[in-house]
Amino acid sequence: MIDRNIFRAYDIRGRAMGEDVNITNETAYLLGRGAAAMLLEQGMDQMVLGRDGRLTSQGLHDAFVKGALESGLNIFDTGLATSPLIYFASCLEQYNCACNITASHNPKNDNGFKFVASNAHSIYGDALQDLRKRIDAMQFVDGEGTYQKIDIASDYIKHLHGMVDIKRKLKVVVDTGNGVAGEFAERLFDLANLEVEFLYLDVDGNFPNHPANPEKAENLKDLSAKVVEIGADLGIGFDGDGDRVGFVDENGKHYTLDLIVMLFARDALSRNPGRPIIFDAKCSKVVENDIKQHGGVPMRTKTGHSHIENAMHTHNAIFGGEISGHMFFNENYFGFDDAFLAALRFLEILSKDTKPLSSYFDGLPKVYNTPEIRLETKDEIKFQIVDNVLQKLQNNGVPVLTIDGVFAEFDEVSWAALRASNTAAQLTLRFEASSLERLKEIIGKFIGLLQQEDNLELAPLEKVLKTLG
Repeated sequence: MIDRNIFRAYDIRGRAMGEDVNITNETAYLLGRGAAAMLLEQGMDQMVLGRDGRLTSQGLHDAFVKGALESGLNIFDTGLATSPLIYFASCLEQYNCACNITASHNPKNDNGFKFVASNAHSIYGDALQDLRKRIDAMQFVDGEGTYQKIDIASDYIKHLHGMVDIKRKLKVVVDTGNGVAGEFAERLFDLANLEVEFLYLDVDGNFPNHPANPEKAENLKDLSAKVVEIGADLGIGFDGDGDRVGFVDENGKHYTLDLIVMLFARDALSRNPGRPIIFDAKCSKVVENDIKQHGGVPMRTKTGHSHIENAMHTHNAIFGGEISGHMFFNENYFGFDDAFLAALRFLEILSKDTKPLSSYFDGLPKVYNTPEIRLETKDEIKFQIVDNVLQKLQNNGVPVLTIDGVFAEFDEVSWAALRASNTAAQLTLRFEASSLERLKEIIGKFIGLLQQEDNLELAPLEKVLKTLG
């Protein structure tokens, strides 16, 4: 009936065109039927529905709507939407669930579905597996739902504008990467004290200029060049569905996004001392130590927006973020990840002082680290590989945190993170150390641990080690 591999840890995602397609319009119809039955059973009958600009999103949207309406779920259609816009809608009194059709930053052939209940609480994990089982068993209900087109964007952007105050004139370059954020960016940045130049605003599911993924510096090369060319104060890049954000400074330098998490944490703690700050397992210990130094309670947790969103509410954290660029705000907001709010809040932080963005990182401990490294493997064995490495490390007496795969601590600064991706048949790794030699030593150790595993492509990890000299 439906491919179980599309049910990931915190959303539904798979291949929607090209080879090995496992998300079709029929899949979307069944998801509409199954999701409606599940939500109605829990008293949720008013769904806000959006979609990104991918080539397959409209077809999946139409099929999903058909299935949902035939089951009695009422659909309020926003059309093109960022994921945070959909989350915002679910926090309004008149709606009690929402869905965005998107594959976020994935390649153009992919697509998927992100579901939330009221107040943007993620529907993930076991709930998605229950949805799969319901569809397999064809446990549907019949009904006659209503359909209505609505405009949430105007109220959403007005709400964000009311949350920030840009204190001084800033020149900004914004790159939406042909993702759906381009539909709203001009309205979002239409604020006093902002002079903005835009790149790749057109929503184009072919993503003709670069992947819409601001986590990686290579995707922001054009942004960096434009910042330097026009003498801008900073550059801002968004991902495909507008829930992740990246930044470059006045020199065009791209920063790993855990350092951006650190700056947001400092700002939030200046008004809310002693509050928890949530960050994912792959973030630097520099960030963890900086949160302590600024009066916060650092809390490392599982990677993934659903896990961090849940931790935000569980621990009443004031802010949360992850190295992929999801930034979660709980100060006078709803606790979900919102790249548009992150962009505006970052501009507000920068506008409070006359110093350049690059100077905000002065005085940090010198460490050597890698970007996130992805190794191709198979979905059915990726978690077993992580367990095998964990066992070997523990047998060798290495202290390991297991909140999300493996976080191995080799000394006060040096560490390695290994986890199974929740959205792809991959392992992800990241390393940091107090010296270049120590970094190379730890990477070499992990290559040795992983060489014994079958169906694992180690070339990307070996390439990183080679580039370090």
